Amino acid sequence: MLAEEAHRIYDLSTIRSCDLFSIRKTAYYYESKKDVKDAEISAYLLRLADEHNRWGFDKMILKVKADEKPWNHKRVYRLYCENGLNLRIKARKRIPKGEAKALVQPIASNVCWSADCMSDALECGRKFRTFNILDDYNRECLLVEPRYSMPAKQVIELLEQVAIERGYPEMIRVDHGAEFESGVFKNWAKENQVLIQFIQPGKLAQNGFIERFNRTYREDVLDMNWFRDIAEVRQITKAWINTYNEERPHESLAGLSPVHFAQRCKQLTGKTDFSTL
Repeated sequence: MLAEEAHRIYDLSTIRSCDLFSIRKTAYYYESKKDVKDAEISAYLLRLADEHNRWGFDKMILKVKADEKPWNHKRVYRLYCENGLNLRIKARKRIPKGEAKALVQPIASNVCWSADCMSDALECGRKFRTFNILDDYNRECLLVEPRYSMPAKQVIELLEQVAIERGYPEMIRVDHGAEFESGVFKNWAKENQVLIQFIQPGKLAQNGFIERFNRTYREDVLDMNWFRDIAEVRQITKAWINTYNEERPHESLAGLSPVHFAQRCKQLTGKTDFSTL
């Protein structure tokens, strides 16, 4: 207050200071209880935030009521905001809806690959992911690589490993996973003239070939084994892939395995009507 400043700076008496600014002595000596109460509430809220760092205002006001504190919820909310306790809500990423495209079987290999990631856990509880690649032409499994993490850089390394042996595909079909939405992956596709076909969000049927493969892999390998380490996952998966590609018959491939289907198509030169196989 101005009277207090005059009293302190100019060494005036209390009565003289009050007369200069036309205020009563009771007002001069009045001490607001608001600041004291606000400090009490702030200390209470800060303690709650320290003990429960994921509690928002709704949880805190319920705790205030449970502790029978006589504090108005508007006052509590004001101090909650002033102390910067608001929880930051991460904005949901807007994914373009895109266009629905028919899922068709290519007439040659390397026309279109399907790729996807899966998750599971070891015996110790540590989680791992697998990166799966399928050639849509004959449903041949090109790769299933288990790793503890699968960032975009590792995805590109694995795609390059397959491309060294088979060449690059004309197109690759993927969902909107973070590893596929990254600029690193998109730059790789652009440099190698690979078209990326994103399926519509939530429309897993648009990537039906790899989704059906994922189900088979989970039922035959992931759900049937209790893995001790990542090396055991690789060993069992490698043996299963050989069986899948060379022995397991597919109804959609005229009852043939992926490898035998491709061999049969080579024998029937010029015929692309798969129903005649």
